[in-house]
Amino acid sequence: MQTRRLGNTGPIVSAVGLGAMGMSDMYGDADRAESLATLDAAVEAGITLIDTGDFYGMGHNEMLIGEALKRHDRDRLVLSVKFGAQRGPDGGWLGYDARPAAVKTALSYTLRRLGVDHIDIYRPSRLDPTVPIEDTIGAIADMVRAGYVRHIGLSEVGSETIRRAAAVHPIADLQIEYSLISRGIEDGILATLRELGIGVTAYGVLARGLIGGHMTAPDGGRDIRAFSPRFQGDALATNLALTEALRTAAAQMGLTPAQAAIAWVAAQGDDIVPLVGARRRDRLTEALGAMERPLSADALSALERAVPKGAAAGDRYPSALMGSLDSERG
Repeated sequence: MQTRRLGNTGPIVSAVGLGAMGMSDMYGDADRAESLATLDAAVEAGITLIDTGDFYGMGHNEMLIGEALKRHDRDRLVLSVKFGAQRGPDGGWLGYDARPAAVKTALSYTLRRLGVDHIDIYRPSRLDPTVPIEDTIGAIADMVRAGYVRHIGLSEVGSETIRRAAAVHPIADLQIEYSLISRGIEDGILATLRELGIGVTAYGVLARGLIGGHMTAPDGGRDIRAFSPRFQGDALATNLALTEALRTAAAQMGLTPAQAAIAWVAAQGDDIVPLVGARRRDRLTEALGAMERPLSADALSALERAVPKGAAAGDRYPSALMGSLDSERG
């Protein structure tokens, strides 16, 4: 497994990371035994970066990872955790809380659920509009000094917020959606990150399965895609046509659509680490195949012709959530 450093100050991690959200939440039911087997297989394949959030399954995901960690050398792994999203007993979204006291409280519960004494990268899941980012980052910096956190990350914030955060404490990486059909980061945020020496962990590299070549119908209300504009009506038909174009281009390279999509993101810079959301071992094996050979410039151009920038139909989140994303403000 190749490695990459997250920014100028962040940890060295595997060139692809594992996003564990789908093992607990958001995409319908998951198989617990298969999820644990997939976590084991990822570590055994050399993946060192595992990403989760304390709100994934309301703590379930952290406890699942904690169980898997008992079988592996924790010191070889980089645990990335998001916090701040508030959810009710029914799973509904209630907003964000990134006040300093909430930061430290959330961290204490995360440490207990994971069964570890520190988190490698700790990050607010979104910008809390009621709390200055300086206060949130300052609270995490307190936890760095106390030894409970190693590095600080950000998620889905724009250039101004990134600069303000970096003025308080070095930032390892920004976690943000980035794929062939979600390229908003290229319109300013990526340049800011590179200016400041901050890495990228890219989630949604398969656009929630839309361009992975294995698309199935969303699993009703338990599946966030049932509410996503890109998975509705005419927009879905348009986007699946893009997937077929990607399939054709990828086949000429001996790749599946998912492998081509992951390889494209990985090729956008050594400062970018794609997160794959595999929750089954066969999907993990397929994803890892994307890293076996680099794409040539001609291959990258062919993929971008198949899926041109801006060609996707529909926003990546429902309008209410889009309006709350600091990253959408540039």
